[in-house]
Amino acid sequence: MRALVFDHRLPRLATTRALGLFTAGAYVGPTAPLQLRRIPDPVVPAADWVVIRTHLCGICGSDSKQVFLNGASDNPMTALISFPQVLGHEVVGTIERVGPGVTRRRIGERVVLNPWLSCIPRGLPLCDWCQRGEFAQCLNFTNGSIDAGLHHGNSVQATGGFAKFVPAHESQCIPIPDHISDSSAVLADPFAVALHAVLRDPPQADSVALVYGCGTLGLLTITILHALFPTVRVFAVARFAHQAVLAEKFGAEKIIKHWPKDEVVENVAELLEQKLYTPWRGLPMINGGVDLIYDTVGKAETLEIGVRITRPRGRIVVTGVETPKRFEWTPLYFKELRVIGSNAFATEEYEGRRKHAMEWYFEFIRDKHIDVTPIITHRFALEDYSRAFLTCYRQGRTSAVKVLFDYGLDGASS
Repeated sequence: MRALVFDHRLPRLATTRALGLFTAGAYVGPTAPLQLRRIPDPVVPAADWVVIRTHLCGICGSDSKQVFLNGASDNPMTALISFPQVLGHEVVGTIERVGPGVTRRRIGERVVLNPWLSCIPRGLPLCDWCQRGEFAQCLNFTNGSIDAGLHHGNSVQATGGFAKFVPAHESQCIPIPDHISDSSAVLADPFAVALHAVLRDPPQADSVALVYGCGTLGLLTITILHALFPTVRVFAVARFAHQAVLAEKFGAEKIIKHWPKDEVVENVAELLEQKLYTPWRGLPMINGGVDLIYDTVGKAETLEIGVRITRPRGRIVVTGVETPKRFEWTPLYFKELRVIGSNAFATEEYEGRRKHAMEWYFEFIRDKHIDVTPIITHRFALEDYSRAFLTCYRQGRTSAVKVLFDYGLDGASS
């Protein structure tokens, strides 16, 4: 089969970084670590695994960051992955083959992939975290029957959805209800990420929440807040005009431009009718602010502004992932704020019931009439991967939000 393979080799990395100073196309060009190659069809590592035929696969922000080499070599997560990788973990497809030990899934079943390579897929007894359904906190990402990797797409054996076929443990295959389209189902993974963040640190009734960033995660967070916590006022900080339009459509009360930075603080102070404090140098601060921020960007810039616009003893939940840098964080201790990391998704509790976040998504589509498919802005055949990633990279010009690889397009079946 043909697959997009990312190989971590220093000559390619160095050449691409150098050429990337002149053109973004270098990151998806002939010298880049990412190449379209022909590789063997998946071989399942155990009898209770299946092979999924991919219909759609979303390009996650983490995929795009990796392709454009937006990261640092001292990131400790590099100890938990292996190369070469076939990226892509936002997978929708049908089960093509089943191993002899599969008992819960069947050929032809339409499923969405829960990509976490936790204890069960690795053939191990459940660690404490997996017993609680917190698969992203598993203690065994480098152990068991498959190579190191947190989730599909960053393990050698557990290849991802940037290929026609994906191997998966039967427990990772979540059936898609008949009334759910593939286009809706492919958003289950990012929706689950946003849902985990909101349910882990939910807003109080009649409070004010601010969603920082209006890409995929930000827009889904706005949707969840609007649907599950309708008395909460939701502000949003958007970078691009097309994001602002969707943020308003999905339920944000007020959209704030992301730049200039001082005007973000000033706008929040004005909206909440609170006093603005201006220091000798640097950004102003309000000694009140919003009750809760969901930071879906995770840059030093967004955190620096966030601690200035959050009320004393408020919370900042960070789902965005960016390369760490210094920021002026004095208000963090002064206001006694809590900054909370939120990683992926799990078995979630809502209204006294517990089930997987993706299953909640399917229920909310049915019962709360949620439709987030307007965030799907572009579809590409796998062979057109260069244009797909550059569309993500140039989102201000292309108005991209969620970009998909669609295996129903001509030329994608090889």
